[in-house]
Amino acid sequence: MLACAASLMQMKNLSHIVRALRLPFITASILPFTFGSLIVGRVFYSRRFLTGLIAVIATHLAANLMNDYADSKSGVDSIDPEFYGLFGGSKLIQRGVFSERFYLMLSLFFASVAVAAVVFLSITMGRIDPVIYYSIIIAMSYAYSIGPLSFSYRMAGEIAIFILFGPVLVMGGYFIQSGIFPDLRAFALSLPFGFMIAALLFANEVPDFSDDLSVGKHNLVKLVSPERAYLLYIAIVAAGYISILFCVNAGYMPVFALATFLFIPLPMAAASIIKRHFRNKKMLLNSSRLTIAMNIFLNLTLIGSAFI
Repeated sequence: MLACAASLMQMKNLSHIVRALRLPFITASILPFTFGSLIVGRVFYSRRFLTGLIAVIATHLAANLMNDYADSKSGVDSIDPEFYGLFGGSKLIQRGVFSERFYLMLSLFFASVAVAAVVFLSITMGRIDPVIYYSIIIAMSYAYSIGPLSFSYRMAGEIAIFILFGPVLVMGGYFIQSGIFPDLRAFALSLPFGFMIAALLFANEVPDFSDDLSVGKHNLVKLVSPERAYLLYIAIVAAGYISILFCVNAGYMPVFALATFLFIPLPMAAASIIKRHFRNKKMLLNSSRLTIAMNIFLNLTLIGSAFI
């Protein structure tokens, strides 16, 4: 019985770590990076890819932890004690499971892993610019949550996420394989990923709007108001689909990429929920889930088009 209790405790601790890291969300960085690595159309350097992937995942986890740390410091995550899973933070600091210091130290640990991977990648590629580029990326990742810039608190979080999960990941994967940066084609191909992840962030901001506003955390929901947030959500998603049309028309993507239009009902359903239930957090979980599903299906379809 004691062994069983110990096993259950270990499982609980593991589930808390997964929750603190927001581990399921790393697909948002893995898929765009994989796409960028595949669009070169030349020899695929698997060692470079795996090293870059370690840096990508470690950076994403470091940023997740720092975001919870910053939101705990500001007090925004203490306003609503309920854990929703997709927005509002992990609530583990507020429930006394982990301390703010634990989040900070674990974030710095993953950042160190990422830096080590980038240094190794730089040695593998025989050039110093990967370290230079990454210095900007990691600084921007932390500036999303913490001062003096605190993008997520100054109505610039959506732009930062667009850049980090769109151009940075796709062009980063392309650069690691080709050694070319910047590249207009890779930039154009990154736009759908950037717009769609920005749509997900925006969908997650609607339910937290009142809590965020009370501590001076401003995002684009404030620009249009929660009542009209669905309109901006539709506009962001539409921009993503327009960028796919542009890439197909320019010959950057095969016609197969148009299969992504099969998933339009998902964001349309999400927009309808945002319009009708903009003050109901539990109902808004469904709009977030639908947007996540759209992102995954769309990303996988675009990766499939990269093979073609």
